[in-house]
Amino acid sequence: MIEVKNIHKSFDGIEVLKGISTTFDKGKTNLIIGQSGSGKTVFIKCLLGLFDYEEGCISYDGKIFSQLSEDEKRNLRADIGMVFQGSALFDSMTIAENVMFPLKMFTKQSKSEMEDRVDFVLKRVNLIDAHKKMPSEASGGMQKRVAIARAIVNKPMYLFCDEPNSGLDPKTAIIIDNLIREITDEYDITTVINSHDMNSVMEIGEKIVFLKDGLKAWEGSKETIFKTDNKVVTDFVYSSELMKKVRQMYIEEKQ
Repeated sequence: MIEVKNIHKSFDGIEVLKGISTTFDKGKTNLIIGQSGSGKTVFIKCLLGLFDYEEGCISYDGKIFSQLSEDEKRNLRADIGMVFQGSALFDSMTIAENVMFPLKMFTKQSKSEMEDRVDFVLKRVNLIDAHKKMPSEASGGMQKRVAIARAIVNKPMYLFCDEPNSGLDPKTAIIIDNLIREITDEYDITTVINSHDMNSVMEIGEKIVFLKDGLKAWEGSKETIFKTDNKVVTDFVYSSELMKKVRQMYIEEKQ
């Protein structure tokens, strides 16, 4: 579990995060959603320890990040997997080398042990014969699966995904969503996903935190998001005709 208490973050005297408190539960897909400029990216960077914050605290299973020594922070980072928005694969490395990178950085495994682990996670994301390919030879969906394999290769306790469906077609996006959910279930990890994609919300939104202008405007699940009368949330959720139809179908089902 990741617990967030009263986080404030400012840049040049302008407050971007204005006292956010929430929890992200183990074994669940936790989504941070909101419009551009809502504070999502700054928030996730605070969670990752990339940004310092002026007030509040963030704890990982009871360990307060700001109170950890540098060695303890390094050990915690070894327990974190990250899927970046653009996959962020190293162009000069093969797919297998990209996936092996965290093992070389954080472990003292032998080469054969690392190769076995890389084989395992590439098979898990349905990339069996892709080891020697370069990232430039892979489709967008394949690159995203490589990024997920790299994120889980070190058996993380926490998985962060920044806009994992960015640039993907709807069918591939659903495949990536389901893969993230399956991995979360299998490894019983705390998964936090930064997204503005309502399809992802409806597919895998077990816990949803909605940000608006640096504040937590609402939190709940995909089952409760249709029930809220919070106008800020409903304006975001039903901004498309498709989601309006989905809501109507949901209401009719419950009647």
